[in-house]
Amino acid sequence: MEIRIKWGVLGTASIAVKHVIPAMLKSKYCEIIGIASRNIKKAKKVAKQFDIPKYYDDYQKLLDDEGIEVVYIPLPNHLHVTWAIKALKSGKHVLVEKPIGLSSLDAQKLLEVSIKHPNLKIMEAFMYKYHPQWVKVKEMINKGAIGDLKTIQSSFSFFENNENSIVNKREFGGGSLMDIGCYPISLSRFLFDAEPKSVMAQIKYDTKFKVDILSSVILDFDHGSSSFFSATQLFENQEVHIFGTKGSIKFEIPFNPPPNKSVKIWLIKDGVKKEYEFEGCDQYTLQADNFSLAILEDHKVSTDLKDAVNNMIIIEKIIESNDQEKRIYL
Repeated sequence: MEIRIKWGVLGTASIAVKHVIPAMLKSKYCEIIGIASRNIKKAKKVAKQFDIPKYYDDYQKLLDDEGIEVVYIPLPNHLHVTWAIKALKSGKHVLVEKPIGLSSLDAQKLLEVSIKHPNLKIMEAFMYKYHPQWVKVKEMINKGAIGDLKTIQSSFSFFENNENSIVNKREFGGGSLMDIGCYPISLSRFLFDAEPKSVMAQIKYDTKFKVDILSSVILDFDHGSSSFFSATQLFENQEVHIFGTKGSIKFEIPFNPPPNKSVKIWLIKDGVKKEYEFEGCDQYTLQADNFSLAILEDHKVSTDLKDAVNNMIIIEKIIESNDQEKRIYL
């Protein structure tokens, strides 16, 4: 029987209930033993739904439970850093949802606290990196399957104009960049294995909600570029197309492929379109297992907090570029 890490969940957010908790229940190395909400009825309901043995009406009560080894934090963006720090100080490993916080200063503060707790693991939850399609694409690019990587075109959008939606709450860190624009930023840095040298951006804000609803961005790297848009009041869509000197790679569903259906990518090279198909799998399960193994085997997490800090820096530079109406150099 595999050893399972005992997890607690801080909050009953939609992403946790619809995606992450069901995924963790399929995990080899995870056992969820507690969930907390400021609304005890919500905590009890979710605990009953997933047969979670303990539930709490306060986040700190969960952190005080000595039986819980690691916490997953799907709270609103403005609470990520606060509760990640409290979790570390309570002796818990931490998997925290993206984006890591509201600012790079927030992220840096969390990084500095984590350094004081070297025996604890902490990671930002960019789940897409664990799906086999992204593992394969990263490997293909590193091996020169499309020649030298030169440019990436991507987009991520959906439509949400409900004033009660958290994506439309400015004070909670809403807006397209924080919610989904962070993905194209992350994947660009991931594939180039570098930080951009400059940023150009144009942002449209909702006049009522005061959050960005359409952000169009160009990231320039030493050896190429990445252009993308993110939007929260456009038709639902997600695309990634990667171009090199000898070929290109295109995704069918890059960011949230369904766990129960296969997905495809295509390598276009020398006039030939080669299809790669990946069986259905749950990238949230793979992420949870990856993080749990880092704890069990006591090795470094796959993506450290410095990466999270750098992703936040790029978001801030994008906003600065729009505000100053010019290219911003890093």
